[in-house]
Order: sequence, then structure tokens, then C-alpha cells
Amino acid sequence: MAERRFLVVRLGSLGDIVHTFPAVAALRKSFPAAEIIWLTHARYKLLVQSSGLASKIWTTETRNLSSLIKTIREIRAASFDTAIDYQGLWKSASLPFLAGVKCRIGFSPDSVRESGVPLLYTDRVHATSTHVADQNGELSKRAGAQNPVANFHLDPSPLQTEELSKLLRTDVTKHYVVLSPGGGWRSKCWPPERFGALCKKIFQSLSLRCLINYGPGEEDLASRVREASGDADPALFNGDLGALMSLLSSAVCVVGGDTGPLHLAVALGTPVVALFGPTDPARNGPYRNTSGSSPSAAQSSVRQNPHDIVLRAPNVVTTHHRQDHAHPSMLEIQVDAVFDAVLRLVEARQ
Repeated sequence: MAERRFLVVRLGSLGDIVHTFPAVAALRKSFPAAEIIWLTHARYKLLVQSSGLASKIWTTETRNLSSLIKTIREIRAASFDTAIDYQGLWKSASLPFLAGVKCRIGFSPDSVRESGVPLLYTDRVHATSTHVADQNGELSKRAGAQNPVANFHLDPSPLQTEELSKLLRTDVTKHYVVLSPGGGWRSKCWPPERFGALCKKIFQSLSLRCLINYGPGEEDLASRVREASGDADPALFNGDLGALMSLLSSAVCVVGGDTGPLHLAVALGTPVVALFGPTDPARNGPYRNTSGSSPSAAQSSVRQNPHDIVLRAPNVVTTHHRQDHAHPSMLEIQVDAVFDAVLRLVEARQ
């Protein structure tokens, strides 16, 4: 009997790819000899590669017509028996559809953001799980995986001591906290002035340097955090994905909101303090699949966990409405509460 050939479609973004790994790991575990080709954006190729889950990684640029035509031709020539669209958007669902893959698995209409997309699938899955990683696992289960999710391991290339020292501008290379103040849309971000106050408190009370990680378009956030940090003098980082993975994996802990670097830190095994407001941590929070289950839904203030701490104000109404200022629930998270969470994680690692 011929081995299965799967096309996995998850183009982006950083956190969403991380939350797809458990589902693809389940696919790989159930079909160890199968060919699994992962289709993604070029900027995430290194991330997918570090998981070791894909036989091959194909990249495409969805805003480039020639790239899309080339991708469709490659999919058609590969004769996949199954395509799984973990993204649920027109741009992701249309590629295996136009390439004529016979079995195309995706989410049902009540589980996708863009209307009409499920029309392009042959198999539509009504997701019943709470966490998005477990929802992705339901697609793998439909494709024949024995379990919806499985453990995986990321293998980042370690930074040399000299490189890390250059980034942090210090010889103390293994004792630092990463602060990630961005988050795609500002309403789910903790105010930069509070990140700065936290940085100062960590430096004064714990003698730990902080590294501020920021992405494109977040230069103002990084500058405001640094300005509010005073004598703590945090380092700024806006580098490539490979260096980011190394920095996150070596950090004492990472503090951030519902954003890609935080979820990447979790996948790398680094403890995190996750700051949540308008988005629901039961659906989008830190996900460590160590026993086949997702995190608990106790979100009122601090979620007790040996690896992660989730802070969220009580009685927050979940919303994905994007605004250019912090959601009121983010303002309810106080600096002292975040520092106490950092302190607990630091003490746990000593």
C-alpha cells in the first residue's frame, strides 16, 4: 500500500504556526513514513524547519501572482491524496482547491473568519475544542491521525556567547528576562510605560537585565518601554527569527501578551508570564501539550502552572475588535502583580 501524502497549509502567522505544531505532530506520529509537505510563507520556513515535522517545506507569496501559479502547479504535480488547511482563509483554501487535491479538509462555517471558505473543502470539521491548538488537532483527526495532538520539539540554532553578548551589550549572557510589548493590534497590549516600570523593578530587585523584543512597526513601543525603564538600561532586539528563537530559549522567562513571541517561547520550553485582556486565554493562551490536554480554563487572575502564569482581570468580555489603544482590561493588570509572577518563575528555576 502506498504511503500517504499530505499537504499541510498554514501560511502564517508566528503564533498560529506554533499552535499548529501539535496537530501536525499527531499526523507525523500516526503516519511516520508519510510525506508531509508544509506550505508556508518564506519568513516562517526556518520555524517550520526547526520542528522537524515536515518532509519538505514549500514557500509561497500570496501577493505575488507568479508565485501562486507556481505553487498551484507544484501541488498539482505532487498528486497529494489529502490537503489540510489549518488556516481557514480564502488564500489558504484556494491553493489545494485550484490544484485539484481530491480530499481537502478544513473547518466548517462556524469556525472560520472569512465567509464562504468552507465551500472549497470536501471535508468540513465542526470544531468542538476550546483551545485553537486542539481545534487544529480535530482536522488531523479527520485526516486519520490516531490522536488529535502530540508532543513536538523545536531545535533552534544556539547563539554563540559572543553574539549574545553583543545583542545584550553585557557579559551576563544567561540571566535575562525578555519583554515582548507588541501584539499585532494595540488593544491587546499592556501599556509600554508599565513594561518599563516592570523592567526597572526586575533590575533593581532581581539584578536581571531585560531584553525588549519588538517587531516591524513597533519601534515606538520599544522606545517608550526603554524610556520608562530608566537606569535599568534594557537591550533592544529586532532581529531575524533564528536569533529570536535562540534568545527566547535561553531566557529566564518571557513576559508578553497574546502574541507570537510569547507562544514561541512556550514551544521552546521557556516559562512565561502571559498578559491577557480582550482575547481569551482558554482559546489562545499558553499551550503545553504534555498529556494530550489543553490548559485549564481558570482565568480569573493567575493560572497556577509549573511552567506559565496567565494574568487576566476577572469578568472580562472576550472581543476581537481591534483598536489602537489598550483595552480597559489590560489596564487592570498592575505592575506589582506581573513582577510577583516573574519572581515566582525566577525562584522556581533556582
